[in-house]
Amino acid sequence: METVLIHNISDYLDKEVKLRGWVRNVRSSGKLIFIIIRDGSGELQAIAFKPDLNEETFNKAKSLTLESSLEITGIPKKHPKKQDVFELAVTDIKIIQIAAEYPISKKEHGTDFLLTHRHLWLRSSKQWALMRIRHTVYYAICDFLNNNGFYRFDSPILTPNACEGTTTLFEVPYFDEGTAYLSQSGQLYLENGIMSLGRVYDFGPVFRAEKSKSRKHLTEFWMMDAEAAFVEHNESMQIQEELIRFVLRKVIKDNLADLNILERDVELLRKADAPFKVITHKQAIDLLRDKGINIGYEDDFGAEEETMLTRDLDVPLFIEKWPKSIKAFYMKRDPKDRNLVLGSDLMAPRGFGELIGGSQREDDYHLLKQRMIDEKLPMAQYQWYLDLRLYGSVPHSGFGIGLERLIGWLSGVKHIRETIPFPRMIYRIYP
Repeated sequence: METVLIHNISDYLDKEVKLRGWVRNVRSSGKLIFIIIRDGSGELQAIAFKPDLNEETFNKAKSLTLESSLEITGIPKKHPKKQDVFELAVTDIKIIQIAAEYPISKKEHGTDFLLTHRHLWLRSSKQWALMRIRHTVYYAICDFLNNNGFYRFDSPILTPNACEGTTTLFEVPYFDEGTAYLSQSGQLYLENGIMSLGRVYDFGPVFRAEKSKSRKHLTEFWMMDAEAAFVEHNESMQIQEELIRFVLRKVIKDNLADLNILERDVELLRKADAPFKVITHKQAIDLLRDKGINIGYEDDFGAEEETMLTRDLDVPLFIEKWPKSIKAFYMKRDPKDRNLVLGSDLMAPRGFGELIGGSQREDDYHLLKQRMIDEKLPMAQYQWYLDLRLYGSVPHSGFGIGLERLIGWLSGVKHIRETIPFPRMIYRIYP
């Protein structure tokens, strides 16, 4: 007898098979006991019919509790009323463990309770669907980059300096070397990689000690940073758009059932697979002012402004040409207006927030050095970064994608704490 996964159950109709998993739900109706079993690949209803079973096996079925683990033997059948749905006619049950009373029931639970029980909450249908989407998004990003000339280039998590200022860094004592920091981004190191490999990316956890309680922030999250030699601003935005649309199609294709579990409007996602909208920062400010928002031409956007700019859009929105005063020192200035940088942020439609930040990088040694002096950066610590502009400097661009924010938009989940297995926030580090 073959042990199979629920995902493949349709290949074994009318053949006795064995499944291994956990009890999602169980209910009885006289001589019938209905057991919803899950095994990680899917869920299936198993039916224990008393006349077909010996007393010991039927009593085992009656004793099952929520989240009990078991091996269950039976014959897969087509559901009598539902197309492409299958059931298992139980022939035998082997109990691995009878679970204690499960803390998470069908009643409504508060967010704090669910986060405290995150280790158990992950088993719920919606969290299971989110983790499957996360898996797809991660590998789709890698597949796109691998197929477009990018090489994986791992940057360090422990760094001696910051990528974007020191105010949101986690400090770590580092032997006799003094203080190290948990990485905010691998970008500066990736720029080294392009001088060797041309196009590179890294993908891993990054850390921001930002004291924000917003639904779009975590203190530990996953970031994909990419850098490419001989790619300038407009081409970089084109690569970003192609990547996001590739991931979007992949999720719709591979995770349609998961999107349905999450009650995501898939038609809205399909509409997003179209040319992205592009406006300048100044145009965005003008739009906000027309809506009555008091905002200046050198101001950044908060959640309210991002929502107002995107709430009626079907496709993501690039906002480009930002004031240099509010952007990082390494961004290249716009030759048409030296007060602006050749950078862009990509906003998800309908208020889901920023997905990507990117820019062309300053490739001129003297301009970059002066910008760093102006911002009072510790020059000795950044000499290795400046060296890139002395030995074969070329035009280059890069961008970073927040994995959890991308999953949040694709899945329709409003708070990104649900898009990572164990969220780290300023008020929570358990479990």
